[in-house]
Amino acid sequence: MLFQDIRDFQILFLSIFLILGISTRDWTLRPELIGVAIATCIFTQWFLSSVIRTSHKPSQESPSPKRVCEGKSVRENRYNHSVKILNDKQQKINLRGALITSLGLSLLLRADQWTTMAVAAFSAITSKFVFKVGDKHFFNPANFGIISAIVLTPDAWVSPGQWGEDWWYGLLFAGTGGMILQKVGRWDTTAAFLSVYSTSEAIRNLWLGLTWDVYWHRLMSGSLLLFALFMVTDPRSIPNARIGRLVWAACIAILTFILRNNFFIPTAVFWALFALAPLTPLVDLLWAAPHFSWEGHKEQGAGCRGK
Repeated sequence: MLFQDIRDFQILFLSIFLILGISTRDWTLRPELIGVAIATCIFTQWFLSSVIRTSHKPSQESPSPKRVCEGKSVRENRYNHSVKILNDKQQKINLRGALITSLGLSLLLRADQWTTMAVAAFSAITSKFVFKVGDKHFFNPANFGIISAIVLTPDAWVSPGQWGEDWWYGLLFAGTGGMILQKVGRWDTTAAFLSVYSTSEAIRNLWLGLTWDVYWHRLMSGSLLLFALFMVTDPRSIPNARIGRLVWAACIAILTFILRNNFFIPTAVFWALFALAPLTPLVDLLWAAPHFSWEGHKEQGAGCRGK
């Protein structure tokens, strides 16, 4: 059902942001590019899921249901079987993530040609199936698509200041993003990233003797908040353990600070996440914790009913 999954709220909020951006910020984003991003993401997700599903057929030597039930209560076996069915359905029909990725690309990426947006969308979804350890991918799909489009095409760019510095955008992003983070339990990642990055900028501001207007100008960016609330907190691609997430987010903040102030890269946050994303499996090895599952997270607390 609608809004039974946390991702439904994320889709709603990102759609609202997209409408607000087009209507209040006078973006030059063409509607057909949004359509290309959505269609490409959904088709790629469906196609690759279908290919993987057909290539992983059940073994003929799988134990019979009767044998599986030996030594277990009927209730426990039914629950495990129900969880397996839910996971199978999630693998077969997993279009929410693709839609979220397409909305993220539409919000942040700009292009002159529809082929550029298609390249970004295709690369974003494909990264989930290619760059993974076990059943977990370590690149954020939208981030991977943005970097791929910038590197592979001549007409892709990201405008970090496209949201301006209106305070009510910040309140809107913080409120909606905070609600989602509270539900998935990943608020610590945003807090670590923003704390380290804002502290680094404050020290630089004091060192150079700049006014605090300069400091707030560098922090009050809608794109930075979108990144901190919706991209660097993707529970399926970031470290599992809390201590791992804190260290990982702090490293991204430090690298962002260096790239922006030493190399003058305006899209530093996206490059920092892209560069450090492959370290996620290593962080998971250092600090082990259960993997995040959208389906399991949605059903937690309900599984004990045995229904």
